[in-house]
Amino acid sequence: MLIIRTDSTPEIGTGHIMRCIALAQAWQDRGGEVVFLSHCGSKLLRQRIQDEGFNLVSLKTPHPDSFDLEFTLAFLRNLKTSGQKEPIVVADGYHFDADYQKAIKENGYKLMVIDDYNHLPLYYADILLNQNINAPELNYSCSENTVQLLGCKYVMLRQEFLRNRNFKRTIPTKARNILVTMGGADIENITLKVLKAIYLLNDLDIEVKVIVGPSNPHLEEIKFYIEDKDLPASLIYSPLPEEMPEFMKWADLAITAGGSTCWELVFMGVPSLIITVAENQEGIGTGLEKFGAARNLGWFLRIKVNTLKEEIRKILYDGIREKMYLKSKKLIDGLGLERILYEVTQL
Repeated sequence: MLIIRTDSTPEIGTGHIMRCIALAQAWQDRGGEVVFLSHCGSKLLRQRIQDEGFNLVSLKTPHPDSFDLEFTLAFLRNLKTSGQKEPIVVADGYHFDADYQKAIKENGYKLMVIDDYNHLPLYYADILLNQNINAPELNYSCSENTVQLLGCKYVMLRQEFLRNRNFKRTIPTKARNILVTMGGADIENITLKVLKAIYLLNDLDIEVKVIVGPSNPHLEEIKFYIEDKDLPASLIYSPLPEEMPEFMKWADLAITAGGSTCWELVFMGVPSLIITVAENQEGIGTGLEKFGAARNLGWFLRIKVNTLKEEIRKILYDGIREKMYLKSKKLIDGLGLERILYEVTQL
C-alpha cells in the first residue's frame, strides 16, 4: 500500500499532487492500493484524486503544524493494527523537513521522498527521487543506504500523456498556436503579464489557448483582459485530464512556468519558453536550455512585458523550434515510473 503525503494550496500549487497522481496510477495498475493523505484546498483537485479510484483522507492543517505528523503517524499505526500490509510512505512537499522525515523513519516505516532542489541539510529516506534534469548535479546529504533516483530517467508522467508516446510533431515555419500555462495556482498572475506581451505583438495571425488551473485566484481578471483587449485567445479553466495532451499536440509553442508541466511539454515535443516563478524551478529552466529543449527566460520579476514580447516574436519564426523538438524527443522515454516502482518494490 502506498500512503502519499502531499498537499495543495495557492502557495504550494498543484504540481506535487499531480505528479503523485502519476505515481499512484502506475502503482494501482500493478494491483496496489493508494491512499492520499492531503491538505488540499481545491475541490476540483480533491475530486480528481477520487475519480482516479484513490482513497483520500483530508488533513485540516499541514506540517509544521503538529497535528499533521501526529495524525499521519496515528493513521499509519492504525493500518498496522488492522492487519494491512506494511505501508510505504511517499512524501512530496518542501515543507516535509528533516524532522518530519526522521519521525516517519524512526517509527519503522519505509519512506520515499520526492524533491526538486536539495533544500534540506539532510534527507531521511529509503528512496530519494528528483526527476529534474539538473538533479544529478545536486550533492544530496543522506544515508549511504538511500537509493537516489536522480534525473529525467525518472520523470513521472500521467497515463493521459503516456498514451501519446508515439506522437510525431510537424514544426511549421511560423508558430501560430500558442499555449500559455503558468501552473495550477499562478499566485503572481504571470499569465496576465504573458497576455500583455502577446497583445503588444499585434499579430492577428496567431491563436492562443490560456490554461488556468484550479487554484488560480485571478480567473476573472484574466478573463476580463482577454475580452477587453479582444485577444485571439480562449481561456480553459481546469481542463479535463485527457484534454491537456490534446492542447499540447495543438500547440506550436508553449509559454510555461518552470515546474512539472515542463516534463509533459518535453515529452509531447512542444518548443517552449520557460519563466521561472519559484526557487525550485531554476535548475529546470537552465538545464532544459543547456540541453537545447527549451529557451529559459529566467525569473518572472526580472522580465519586462516588452522584453517578453520580443522573445515571443523572435521564436515565432525561429528555426530553433525544430531543434528543440528533436532534442526533447531524446530526453524522456516514458519509462520513469517503471524504474521508480521497481525500486519501491525492492524495499
